[in-house]
Amino acid sequence: MEREIPRSPNPPRMPRMFHRLLIANRGEVAVRIARACDALGITPVFAASAADADAAHLQDREVVCLGPGRASESYLNMQALVQAARQTRCTAVHPGWGFLAENPTFAALCEAHGLSFLGPPPAVMRLMGKKTPARQAMAAAGLTLIPGSDGILDSVDDARAVADEVGYPVLLKAESGGGGKGMRVARSADEIAAAFNDAQAEARAAFADDRLYLERLIEGGRHIEIQIMADRYGNVVHLGERDCSIQRNHQKLIEESPSPVLSADERERTLQAAAAAAQQIGYVGAGTMEFLLDSEGVLRFMEMNTRLQVEHCVSEERTGIDLVAEQILVAAGHRLALTQEAITFEGHAIECRINAEDPSDNFRPAPGVISKWAAPQGPGIRVDTHVHSGYEIPPHYDSLICKVITSGKDRAQAVARMIDALERLTCIGVPTTIPMHLAILRSPKFAANDYDTRSIPGWPR
Repeated sequence: MEREIPRSPNPPRMPRMFHRLLIANRGEVAVRIARACDALGITPVFAASAADADAAHLQDREVVCLGPGRASESYLNMQALVQAARQTRCTAVHPGWGFLAENPTFAALCEAHGLSFLGPPPAVMRLMGKKTPARQAMAAAGLTLIPGSDGILDSVDDARAVADEVGYPVLLKAESGGGGKGMRVARSADEIAAAFNDAQAEARAAFADDRLYLERLIEGGRHIEIQIMADRYGNVVHLGERDCSIQRNHQKLIEESPSPVLSADERERTLQAAAAAAQQIGYVGAGTMEFLLDSEGVLRFMEMNTRLQVEHCVSEERTGIDLVAEQILVAAGHRLALTQEAITFEGHAIECRINAEDPSDNFRPAPGVISKWAAPQGPGIRVDTHVHSGYEIPPHYDSLICKVITSGKDRAQAVARMIDALERLTCIGVPTTIPMHLAILRSPKFAANDYDTRSIPGWPR
């Protein structure tokens, strides 16, 4: 049984609310959005590909088939999604995360057809979606940046000149990048040309945009992110930070809050600055600002994700606030019922993303049938998932099958509950990343916080 989602402090009866909302996503996030809709008295309408049409969570629900299993013909088809919303009399669209969640063109298309898009205004999304304008806006708002280029690099010589100024090693990054693509490290002037050309080629192929900028490479840093919620009237609050330093190929594996390595002074300074920065750019909805904690204990802004994050559950567990419900209320035109002073943070929370992958075989994706599934229960344990016994994992999408979230009075208790939960989680039929997560959680380096974004404690493979 899944643990109950934290409830929004907003009362369920509101003077204005959407009656029908299209969920423009799939899997676990679609289930999560539907639960918030149910709590608010909104009818959720699921947009699904043919590959997902028989999923159990869609039974007895209103479903519109978008097209074939390939994402390009279903969940990435903007026109099909807008048509699905219009023909089912929906007045709002929730994009979840991934797919079109950070696509300003889709947000604008929804608005052009009279649909409320659950995210920031398209102009703000465009601003934060391009790394250079985002850096400039955040610097103007008072956040500390990673030293780097002031704008787009014109050439290899331009990159070399900036690198000489900020100091090696440096990281060349795609202006429209994400997911670790379009990034190359140069440790000396001799490596700049090859790094520039390789990053540019990958960026062109992945994003149809080969523009690059440059940052000094912070090695041994910790990845910290701050959860923001804002309404259209200029009210902004933060819901604390999350430490997401344990990653593989720039993909997060474990998230926790509070960060066990962040000083109280730097935490308070940056939390306040992040909320002020979001207010200054006219942000609306849920968003996450991402930072790197350098060796001097300074949080330096990297980028902003203009959507709900996979790991939003960690912040929900510490604050008791339903972030998805808040997104919906804000999009419907309600003022935030939250004030910064009223938000309290309790204990420690941690999340493990469990994927259908074989960690002993270079994390090979493993689509297939889950013959037996059983989620753990108990105090401080929450499992967000869409899978069940007999569920067939399609090969077309991300391999995430569930998130296990645990909370406790402190980090030790939250970790102990996570280990217990993962040991009791039953998933037969496909390999999962549970063995890797258990190795991490049991490792002395994890317990001692002796790791950074370059390493996976307890998992040297």
